[in-house]
Amino acid sequence: MAGVTTDQPGEIKPGDIYEDCSFHPVLCTYINDGDEIGGISLIDASSPRACSLSGCGVIKLSIADVIVARADWPAYQARRKEELAAEQDPTTA
Repeated sequence: MAGVTTDQPGEIKPGDIYEDCSFHPVLCTYINDGDEIGGISLIDASSPRACSLSGCGVIKLSIADVIVARADWPAYQARRKEELAAEQDPTTA
């Protein structure tokens, strides 16, 4: 499995791919009021998937991250949960 998922540089805008707070890679279709972001899941096509840019852990993804997520969704989701836990608990780093 690929290494650590990192936030890609730059502001997220419609047409970009981001990871929502459920770890789904999402194709961004809109941003409302500068804070609500939404789109379509590239895992199961669920929509609308909406998050808060200020309140959720939204990150901009690379195409390589999407390929890894689609290849083994349960493993990707488990790895991302572990990465998030490690970020929140500096004693595990």
